[in-house]
Amino acid sequence: MKKGICFSCLPGSLPLRERLELAKESGIEGVEIPQFETREEVEEVAQVAADVGIEIHSVMGGTHWQLPLSSTDEEVRSQGVEGVKRALHVAKWSGADVVLVVPGVVTDDVSYAAANELSRKSLEEILPTAEELGVAILLENVWNKFLLSPLEMRDFIDSFNTPLIQAYFDVGNILLYGYPHQWIEILGERIKRVHVKDFDVNTRQFVALLTGSVDWPRVANALRGVGYESYITAEVAGYKYAPQTFVRHVGLALEAIVTCG
Repeated sequence: MKKGICFSCLPGSLPLRERLELAKESGIEGVEIPQFETREEVEEVAQVAADVGIEIHSVMGGTHWQLPLSSTDEEVRSQGVEGVKRALHVAKWSGADVVLVVPGVVTDDVSYAAANELSRKSLEEILPTAEELGVAILLENVWNKFLLSPLEMRDFIDSFNTPLIQAYFDVGNILLYGYPHQWIEILGERIKRVHVKDFDVNTRQFVALLTGSVDWPRVANALRGVGYESYITAEVAGYKYAPQTFVRHVGLALEAIVTCG
């Protein structure tokens, strides 16, 4: 497994090159970038990352919460579809081959059945762009009240019958309603990227890596058991002070996770 970090976790007070150099020096091999606004921004980050020797391995879609793919407002849903298409282009420009996507959101006004139908419709509309660009759509398990079991997520993914719709598994998000190793075992080879964060089930708060309720040896063994070899990417809150130290500590925590079990 390879060690990654979200771009937003790197100290914004540092120039771009110094941020990526800090990640590299901390033992981090790849970065997940946000959905930047312009192609120029994307290509600048990609060039600096290449110079530093760190991979841009994925893009975090940036419109799927405010413009849900499951919205019952057709204008909002259509804008959400276009937003994910844009994220796929960002990935292509950056050299990444996957985009993280929230598949849908169940609310008081959007029923589970409607979310299922509309999310499916939206993803089918996005697929031609994914096929054209050769970039995969990875559905993440988030607190969206949708796809709440590993069996359901597995079957939802399989129903599209394409390698371009797969899973982005978030270890910390699952603890509120499941067990990471069980999800990993069921999703198996569908998992193409992994987010790591820690969560305290007693306080129901996200906490620093290695300090919460995640059984990291069991998680690491489950990932090895399904043949996972790609990135585990830290998506964690930084320190109030000493942001460079925070990144170094993240690198050490990721190394501990990769080698534990």
